[in-house]
Amino acid sequence: MTKRFAGLLLAATALTATPAAAQEVLTAVHAFPASLIYTQSFLSFVDRVNERGDGVVRIDVRGGPEAIGMFQQVDAVRAGVVDMAYQPGSFYAGAFPERDALVASNLTAIETRQNGGIDLINQIHQEKMGLYYLGWFDSGVTYNLWTVNEPALDADGNLDVSGIRLRGNSVYNAFFTNYLGAQVIDLPTTDVYSALERGVVDATGWTQIGLMDLRWDEFLNYRIEPNFFSTDLGVIVNLDSWNALSPEAQAIVQDVAIEHEISSAKTLMAQSADELAQLEANGMQVITLEGAAAENFLAAARQTSWDRMREQMEQHPMGLTHYDRLIELFNE
Repeated sequence: MTKRFAGLLLAATALTATPAAAQEVLTAVHAFPASLIYTQSFLSFVDRVNERGDGVVRIDVRGGPEAIGMFQQVDAVRAGVVDMAYQPGSFYAGAFPERDALVASNLTAIETRQNGGIDLINQIHQEKMGLYYLGWFDSGVTYNLWTVNEPALDADGNLDVSGIRLRGNSVYNAFFTNYLGAQVIDLPTTDVYSALERGVVDATGWTQIGLMDLRWDEFLNYRIEPNFFSTDLGVIVNLDSWNALSPEAQAIVQDVAIEHEISSAKTLMAQSADELAQLEANGMQVITLEGAAAENFLAAARQTSWDRMREQMEQHPMGLTHYDRLIELFNE
């Protein structure tokens, strides 16, 4: 074979060969620091997508609140600055008051994926915000009220929060203020350690896992039962970015997300039991409300959240379209 013929053959082969499809990429951020267990859960989801999607689709994580502020991430996704964010629905509750269906839920993503609840949440995200709701991660992990000092109970066994400097946020402020009558100090998660250290606050709500990751257990000495609420952590994707993915890429990302809804719910609920035991072994004391006081506490946590959802939904053009259905799908 002459050199000239060999060169022509190589050129022809290059022209007729089918190029490999380019790997599709989604950029992502997460609301909390990488060290927190919830972020670690999200990063494990990313790893599984990248493993299964090798050569087809991958997620590139750009960082957490140090990259884009935790409360600015949803706007960054809507604007297409990044394609995806993992964060609580409560961080964008003004645009998505339906998040209270998840907050007040006594079910997990496992049941609500099966009964159509998560599909409805996705529909609302698309209609209201131009976002695709990929999944409800780390569901079923509940909250407690944690205090530095021993909490007081009134004559009927109800929690007395007078004199408590209670850290609040958009998840539980309605419950803390409308039922408990507390004066709250709103602080982002990243500021709570220093606020506890300086005595700016001496109580906070938080989930049953992650307290030690955040080192808040250095100051908090009491856990109040019963536990209430559920985490509302989810993954949102820019709708144009989602629609631009190939069907194969969409299927991989969505399938892994549904699998992670199941595995994260089971894993973190088991871990919460382990962490509570470890906290108690380290000296955390438990104050348990009894009888009617406990029943009223739990009922108020749910009702104040539903009331807030109703009030805020009424301010949106869609109104109360999905209100009753959400309560039905996210509660036994």
